[in-house]
Amino acid sequence: MAQYEYPNHYIDGAWCTSLTQGVIDVVNPATESVVGHIAAGGEDDVNAAVIAARRAFKGFSQTSKKERIALLNRIAKCYEARLVDMSQVISLEMGAPEWLASQYQVPLGLAHIQIAIETLKAFEFHQHESKCDIISEGIGVCALISPWNWPQHQIMCKVAPAIAAGCCVIVKPSQLAPFDACLLADIMHEAKVPPGVFNLVNGPGSAVGAALARHPDVDMISFTGSQDAGIAVAQAAAPTVKRVVQELGGKSANIILDDCDLESAVSGGVQTCFLNSGQNCIAPSRMLIPIDLYEQSVAIAAATAEALTVSDPNSEGVFMGPIANEAQYHTIQKLIKRGIDEGALLVAGGLGRPKNMEKGLYARPTVFAEVHNDMEIAREEIFGPVLVLIPYKDEEDAISIANDTRFGLAAYVSGSTERARSVASRLRAGNIYINGGQMNVRAPFGGYKQSGNGREFSIYGFEEFLEVKALIPAETP
Repeated sequence: MAQYEYPNHYIDGAWCTSLTQGVIDVVNPATESVVGHIAAGGEDDVNAAVIAARRAFKGFSQTSKKERIALLNRIAKCYEARLVDMSQVISLEMGAPEWLASQYQVPLGLAHIQIAIETLKAFEFHQHESKCDIISEGIGVCALISPWNWPQHQIMCKVAPAIAAGCCVIVKPSQLAPFDACLLADIMHEAKVPPGVFNLVNGPGSAVGAALARHPDVDMISFTGSQDAGIAVAQAAAPTVKRVVQELGGKSANIILDDCDLESAVSGGVQTCFLNSGQNCIAPSRMLIPIDLYEQSVAIAAATAEALTVSDPNSEGVFMGPIANEAQYHTIQKLIKRGIDEGALLVAGGLGRPKNMEKGLYARPTVFAEVHNDMEIAREEIFGPVLVLIPYKDEEDAISIANDTRFGLAAYVSGSTERARSVASRLRAGNIYINGGQMNVRAPFGGYKQSGNGREFSIYGFEEFLEVKALIPAETP
């Protein structure tokens, strides 16, 4: 029986009937059963949301810092009251283990609200430099398109700074994991966010996302998702010359230096790669290992992967839940098969479900050895629990292999501190994690090359939502 029904969109401060017919099934990946439905929105719904946001922007953009800080505090309070509900719905819709949803997925959303408050308190919208008045102000109506793998984290890292900047937003969540965004709309309503400041339109990217990207009254698109979808968004946005900020994934290298703690570095790298069932844009999915330590490292990686527990998200001791949706499950299986066909050596995992799982979209934690960097499994973002182990000759070779990718979102280095920092300085990626460093939501987040453009998080993400004008007076005689 369906648990969640959202046949409407949240527009102009209220849930309203969709102007486009049809609904979309939402599936629990742990059971492969339909657990609810959302409206299959379209262009008419987008137009209604844009009109509401444009109307609201006239007044909201003129609110004071004090007023917006008070609003964000109300949002944080209402969000905090729904932490358990939010955790449960994220586990249901995309399969995150209960511990991952409750300890990381949901709290990260709250952290972005709190950081937006801190950023807003410290930011000066009016400065005087070089005989000019420099004014920063909200860019306008912002379309925020988010993915299914870290839904609240990726929604709130956009929504919170946009509201702090004085913008009005239209959120388009993934149709595959939309219920947390619908719950967020209820939270915004409870927090008394002014009508039109926060809007939510559900539906497929081909309809809702495309309509937002090309809409002439949308001033900015912030998109997180696949490279192909990001290209389509940028192309649709180009004729109206709107600002486009994108995070499009990666194929991150994890360089294991020969002076590291090998057991810790390799086993930690495997677990980091497979966190959230490997569905992370920054997953260290290419482990680069000194050739002299290669066999030993392969054994550690294989043993670590085989020991990971794959089970129902609500089970005790589970490390990995299911893959979030059927399409992604089949993509992962296809690429595991491709690795086998390419001649890589399968040392852990493989095709199909784990032995103990008879239903659900569960994948096996998979490790390939004897991989070359020109293989497809070393070049394509698999976005699942698949790790490739690549040997290297020396430090220069490791840096060359790490940088030999069209992506540049993240990289990892393990070794003595000074040497690891030296190697990190030569890697072409936006975030470099050294000796087990973790994501820092106060640091800039974004990528080089085809991993996207612009930055998210903290002051760096906040400034993406601002325009800057200069008031230049005549020179005083």
